[in-house]
Amino acid sequence: MNRRGFLALGSGALLTLAGCASSDEPGSTTLGALPTAAPDKSTVLRVGVSTTQAQLAAEPSLGPLPFSATWVRLNGGPETIQGFRAGAVDLAANAGMPPIQAHDIGVDAKIVAISHNTAVNYIPTTRPGSDIRTAKDIVGKKIAFSQGQAQGVTILKWLKENGISYKDVTLVPLPSSQFLTALQGKQVDLAPLTEPSLTKYLKQYERDGARTLPTDVQDLLSLLWAPTSVLADDRKAAAIQAFIPLWVKGNNWSWENPEEWIDSYYVKDQGVTKDAGERIVKSRKKPLYPTDWDSSIAWEQSIADLMAGAGFVRKFDVSVLFDRRFEHIAAQVAPAEYRGQA
Repeated sequence: MNRRGFLALGSGALLTLAGCASSDEPGSTTLGALPTAAPDKSTVLRVGVSTTQAQLAAEPSLGPLPFSATWVRLNGGPETIQGFRAGAVDLAANAGMPPIQAHDIGVDAKIVAISHNTAVNYIPTTRPGSDIRTAKDIVGKKIAFSQGQAQGVTILKWLKENGISYKDVTLVPLPSSQFLTALQGKQVDLAPLTEPSLTKYLKQYERDGARTLPTDVQDLLSLLWAPTSVLADDRKAAAIQAFIPLWVKGNNWSWENPEEWIDSYYVKDQGVTKDAGERIVKSRKKPLYPTDWDSSIAWEQSIADLMAGAGFVRKFDVSVLFDRRFEHIAAQVAPAEYRGQA
């Protein structure tokens, strides 16, 4: 199978919707200087950042928004790309892989804010009854793989760091939302799980031979990004400028107030138990906002090169993904202890 068509098996809805909407080729829109005028309530920004929405609701002193926000619920990178291409989303939060995938399928969008996440979030986990005990045992086995999401990148990096070629395993295309059921049903031998699913899964299946394998692979970038057509609209660009400081303040508030964050977001908004929320929060690391984007661009290039080497995307210079007009905004508003490179 042509690997660049791999995503169609795991996320057919993305390509279906993409075919119904037009998009400029990446890099085709020229952007001028950032607007100097502040946004006002007549500007409507469609925002897919559920964490900031919850933070503003839990701690109103973080706001108010100086523009009108329509909040959009998104479940991962593929849905964000759908929303961008359909013209239904103006700004979203994702990891580093979705912008690479978007560029490869012709969706013109750019990164406008970055936080470095040094936690190890995605843990290689085996199915019940598995005889896999080390990374070397994965050769010849089936691995759940989501091409357009961070989970896919972390699996490729994990294989590479253990000296295993992706050609020595079978990558099974699935959205990350199906990883857990694929493991439970023994449709795959291994999948990268994160909290709270990881602890709940092991509690149920560890006695049947399910286990985790060691990893130190990080998913470094947490970012805000927007369609280039949105960034070319001065009123919406001004609203995004105003949103970034609130995103930073909200992230920092949730780090400094874990109990309130567990209750307001994980329990009341996401519908998980308090224990599950505590496991998620325990796995986090303090956010860091880089004072310049050089190391972030290098990290993103390494991801793109890894995916290109495996045939999932075309090779390209990822610097086109970064709107460096916004480069210093997040770090400038962050307290000193939150600034720096990972």
